[in-house]
Amino acid sequence: MLSREVAHKYAHALFMSAKAKNLLDKADEQFLQLRQLLVSDPTLFNFLNAPQVSDEKKLELVRNVFAGRLERPFVEFLIVLVEKHRTQFLPDIAEELDRMIKAAKGIGKVTVITAIPISPLEEQELIKQLAKKTGLKIELEKKVDRQILGGMITILHDQIIDGSVRHGLSQIQEQLEKVKVH
Repeated sequence: MLSREVAHKYAHALFMSAKAKNLLDKADEQFLQLRQLLVSDPTLFNFLNAPQVSDEKKLELVRNVFAGRLERPFVEFLIVLVEKHRTQFLPDIAEELDRMIKAAKGIGKVTVITAIPISPLEEQELIKQLAKKTGLKIELEKKVDRQILGGMITILHDQIIDGSVRHGLSQIQEQLEKVKVH
């Protein structure tokens, strides 16, 4: 939960800064690319989060590597993350920033988690229902997690709708545990 709160706080600050400088599209593009880099090759991410590496070395790397690749305010933002020891939240910040920018454009970024892949017809119906409910254009990200057994979990911004079989079974178990047997 802490990572979500930290990511939201920093993403919001970055969002407001980028909006004031008319750099929202650049921010979205550049931070999503940075997130992809950190996820696909964790070397940079591990370096930025290594406690044995001095802040000076981390700052030097950020300035040297990103000065020509990212807009100046974004490099400054990364410097703040290094100084505040918040670089471990960088992938979450990039993801949250993407959600904020899309919401500002009237796009709802929705993650749906199912036990088995949903069909194209089910996907279209889900997008239609969510668009009707939210009034947003829906961008759907699909994930498969066999541990939920069945049903689906839908995540839109900070709202989680857990309609999974696993969740239902755990609720039944909780209710049964509350029953006193004489």
